[in-house]
Amino acid sequence: MHFVRSGRGSPALVFVHGFACTHEDWRQQRAYFERTHEVVACDLRGHGRTPGRPHECSIEHYGGDVAALVNNLDLARVVLVGHSMGCRVVLEAARLIPDKIAGIVLIDGSLNATSDPEGAEAAARATVEKLGYAKFAEALFRQMFFKPSAEADAIVARAVKSSAEFGPHLWPRISRWDAGSMGSAFAAQRAPVLAIQSTTRNAQLQRAPLKPGDTSPWIEYLRSRGARVEIVADTGHFTQLEAPGAVNRLIADFLEKL
Repeated sequence: MHFVRSGRGSPALVFVHGFACTHEDWRQQRAYFERTHEVVACDLRGHGRTPGRPHECSIEHYGGDVAALVNNLDLARVVLVGHSMGCRVVLEAARLIPDKIAGIVLIDGSLNATSDPEGAEAAARATVEKLGYAKFAEALFRQMFFKPSAEADAIVARAVKSSAEFGPHLWPRISRWDAGSMGSAFAAQRAPVLAIQSTTRNAQLQRAPLKPGDTSPWIEYLRSRGARVEIVADTGHFTQLEAPGAVNRLIADFLEKL
């Protein structure tokens, strides 16, 4: 697994990117926190500089890889930070190494399905096949941004190109994990959880920005699981890139209270 490591200080922060993304999406957080903490950001299998065959790309494998990275780097006290799909990955990793987890931060996560893992996977696969993967991925990522920008265009292009091989397989597996494992992964957590949320999403995967005081089924689910929820308003899905100051302040406050 490719990773970058810098800084000193405990707890260490391990950053995990989202679907069809890379460790580069954490550059604003790495630059900020490496002054006071050890910081690690990785590329999951099939992403960035880490090779991976499509059948190896799943939340279960990714969680195991992140847990192995923590162990291999001999990190004793860790805060896992995930974005989007990475929220699932850090929850999966945390239940494998509970004694090492000081806290968990979930940035703009979601819940694709709540029951029937096989049905959820089949429905997600059918959606991808109906559109064709390239069109599906283009539409999926394009609506993650509410303001046009060169950075948004670059992220969309990167996602569509980089995930062409593994994406049609991984995306349905995310829904399967949500339906079959999300609840048990939350139930296994003993460390505090901070959720930083900037968007909400409907059944058609269409996103909308959140306002202060807004709620959603996902936010209510997080609160029912004991998570502290903070809203970053009027921001797209890549909260850590679009509102880095707000995200960094919320994480820093969370760290101070651990």
